[in-house]
Formats: sequence, C-alpha cells, structure tokens
Amino acid sequence: MHIIQYATFFIYFALLLGIGLLTTHKQKTDTEFILGDRSLNFWLTALSAHASDMSSWLFLAYPALIYSGGLFNTWAAIGLTIFMYCNWQFIAPRIRIITEQTNSLTLNAYFENRIVDPGGKIRIVSAIISLLFYTIYISSGLIGMGLLVETLFNLHYWMGISLGLFIVMLYVFLGGYKTVAWIDLVQGFFLLGVIVFIPIYLLVKIESFDKAASAAKTLHLTTSLFPDFSSKTWLQIFFLTCGWGLGYFGQPHIITKFMGIKNIRDIFKSMILGLSWQITALIAATLIGFLGIFYFPEKLSNPELLILSIVKEYFFPFFAGLVLCAILAATTNVMAAQILVAASSLSEDFYKRLVQRDATSSDLLRVSRISVVLISITAFVIAFFKISTIYKLVFYAWAGLGSAFGPLLLTSLYSKKINRHGGLWGIIVGGLIGALWPALKSEIPAMLPGFCLSLFTIYLVSYITKYYEGKNEKYTASE
Repeated sequence: MHIIQYATFFIYFALLLGIGLLTTHKQKTDTEFILGDRSLNFWLTALSAHASDMSSWLFLAYPALIYSGGLFNTWAAIGLTIFMYCNWQFIAPRIRIITEQTNSLTLNAYFENRIVDPGGKIRIVSAIISLLFYTIYISSGLIGMGLLVETLFNLHYWMGISLGLFIVMLYVFLGGYKTVAWIDLVQGFFLLGVIVFIPIYLLVKIESFDKAASAAKTLHLTTSLFPDFSSKTWLQIFFLTCGWGLGYFGQPHIITKFMGIKNIRDIFKSMILGLSWQITALIAATLIGFLGIFYFPEKLSNPELLILSIVKEYFFPFFAGLVLCAILAATTNVMAAQILVAASSLSEDFYKRLVQRDATSSDLLRVSRISVVLISITAFVIAFFKISTIYKLVFYAWAGLGSAFGPLLLTSLYSKKINRHGGLWGIIVGGLIGALWPALKSEIPAMLPGFCLSLFTIYLVSYITKYYEGKNEKYTASE
C-alpha cells in the first residue's frame, strides 16, 4: 500500500479523535451520556440518525448485492427509503414527546413506562434481546474493518478489528451521545461526498453507462427494476422492500436519535435533510455495484470486496486513502451508536432495575462506561472468528431487532388495546422468530413472519388476558 494512503488514513483518524476530544465535556449524569440531555439541533439529529444507520453495509454489502444480482435488488434500497420516511413521520414526534414525559432514556424503559409494567418483565426481556442482536450487529462492523485492513494494508485481520474497536470505544467512552452525534455529522458529510465521487469517477472512465448495462446482460443480470410483471417478480419485490424496510420501526440505535432532538418542531427539517442524504447515498452505492459488473466481469470470489478491488485497481493513492477512510467512517458511525445503546441498556435496564434501584446518576454513568468496554470485547470475540458475511450478519440482527421491537413500538404509540402481557409475548415471539427463522433456509425474509406474528401475538394475548381479568374482577365483585 502506498505511503500516501497510510498518511491519509492516520491523519483522518487523528482528526476524528480530535473532534471527539473537542466535543467532549465532563459528563455529570446518565441523561447527558445516553441522550445528550435532549439538546441536539436538527442538523445533528438528521445526520446522526442516518449516518448511524448506513454502516459498512452501504459500501461493502449493498454494492455486492447489486453486483451479484443486478439492478432488481435496488428494491431493497427503495424499501429502506420508504420506511425511513414512515419512521420520521409516524414514530419520531411521538417517541420524542412521550419519552420525555415518562423520563425514559432507553427504548426498553419506554416500553415499561408506556404499557405500565410494574414487574419490569418487558424491560428485562427486551434488554436481553437487544443485547443479543446488537452484539452480533457490532461484530459485523468489526468484520468489515478487519477485511478492509487485511485486503489493503496487508496486515492481519485481527489488527483491523482491534484498531477499529479501539477508536470507536475511545470516543464513545469519553463523550457519549453528543460526541457520537458530532462525529456522525462530520463523517456523514464526508462519506456522502466520497460515495458520490466514486461512481462519477467510474462513469467518466468508461464514458458510457451502456457499457455497464451490456456487461450485465452478458452475465444475465437484471438491468431493470421490473424484469417482468409475473406474480413471482411482484412477490420478490415485496420481500426486498418489506424484508428490509419494516425493520426501521424496531432499531433502538435509530429510534434514540429521535429522542435526543431539542425542539420537536425541527423534526420535519431533520427528516428532509436526512432523507436527502439517504437517497443520494443509496443511489451512489447502487451505481457502484452496477458499474462494478463492467469493471470486474469475472466474478470476484468475495463480492463484498468489490469497492476495495476498485480502489486498489483504479484510484490514485490519495483518493484511495479517502475512500478507505469513508468506509471506516460508515462503519464506526453505526458501531458507536450501537455500542452506546447496548451500554445504556446494561446500565439502565439491568443495573438500575435489578442491582441497585436507588443508583445515582454518577453510578449509572460509571456503569455505562464499563458496559461500553464489556460489549466491545464480546463483539470482538465474535468478529475474530468471522462466522458469516457482513450482509448476513447485518440482515440477521436487523430482522431480529425489527421483529422484536417494531410491532410493540407501533402499537404502544397508536393503540390503547394492548397490555403488558401482550407486549411481553410480542417481544418474545418476534425475537425468537428473528433468531431461529434463518435455520429454515426459507426464501421468505425473517422480518415478515417475525413482524406479523409479533403484531398478532400482541393483540391476541392482550385480548385474552383482558377478557379473563375482566371476568375475575366481576367474579370478585359478586362475592
């Protein structure tokens, strides 16, 4: 690897740590560490919500999906955009207001307070499920870092995951929510510029988009969103859009970004800014995957290394260094948000709920920071053994979180017909289906049965338990 690329890489991350130190102030309470004292402006909220969504998936996994299957797979990006709009429109305003009213710092605490669960079962079970899937999610980001360093720096894989984890853990540990948000803002604009530059550069180099289309047709890959109008095609479109998009309703690392905005009236501006960022980034990533078909017609052994192969083959050292930094930026954004949410869950949902109910803010702040280290180490162990691809790990964790929490979040905000029994079993059913469905190797994405059955369980169990509770009350009154 060229010395200029090394220099670009290290200068960038020195600046990143500098930003982290500049935006870090002495944390005094757990509210400051977990939600930034609900004081973020609309710029920070928008870029933090979207930049902490698109991990190495944006640079590595999604372009590989297009590269391997053609433009038809763009429906995954379309589904994400549609459902993220719904997230902003129907979830963000209500969750911001209600979590402040109930003094809920985590999504799990919100469930307990909103549904009125004095026993705390919902909070504990949801915390266990979120920790399980987030540990897997974080490990997918580490795998992306390891592959990057291994492929381009010719260093050992474990050195890549160690370096990435150290950087993320350091600025989360020191600064918490606000520092993560500021770094998300800076990195969000940076990685957007880089991911837009790559397809423009590649298009200029081949002079015609038609060449890529011809290469795709030669390899029998789709060049259209609608290759035909058969029932099978429509079913695949439904699977791609909803299999990914429905998950947005149940991702705590995104939902908590809505909870931290200062002024609820700024949510609309945040939505416009955030969706503009997302649409632009996804279009660029789609083009990278499609143009890669022309540049590497003989299929790469690992399609997720497409963008790294492009960097090595066609970019000048300085620009190549910037691309590498952008991939790492995308990965660290998501990992930081996820580590913070998981650490918050350990301190607020386990320690405060089970160990020390009268814990002070300083106690919880200390536990949150210790949790950052524990979760990071666990994710490191999973990433070290590289048990699966980035795409599969992300999809697994995304489906698990979405199935477990999405239905309950929607019903708790919009329905008065549910109770704590329905909420608890809805989370359990959604989480179990999300975890076990991939073992069936079904073509149906886990998100669809997980989400639907969780929703059905919430209403069914709520109805049954309310019915019997009502009968018991009448029986007791008659006595």
